[in-house]
Amino acid sequence: MTRVPAVAFAASLATALALLGAASPAQAAGKEKCYGVALKGQNDCAAGPGTSCAGTSRIDYQENSWKLVPAGTCTSITTPNGHGSLTQGKAPA
Repeated sequence: MTRVPAVAFAASLATALALLGAASPAQAAGKEKCYGVALKGQNDCAAGPGTSCAGTSRIDYQENSWKLVPAGTCTSITTPNGHGSLTQGKAPA
């Protein structure tokens, strides 16, 4: 039996999870991307430079990461940094 090194296995698992994290049209029905509302590591995808996809945001409410929320609710979500946004913002330093 061949053993897969832990690093190779972890990389394969991370790739599979990243692919699953992208919203499909069926999942997105009735939902919209809301930037700046996800907690650290809980974004749905697109967390900007230095990150790959789902679950990779580095800080709470990172302005260039998004979470799917019910359509029409994004800008009413309040965070310590203000409201959610339908457009990508600049990542905090």
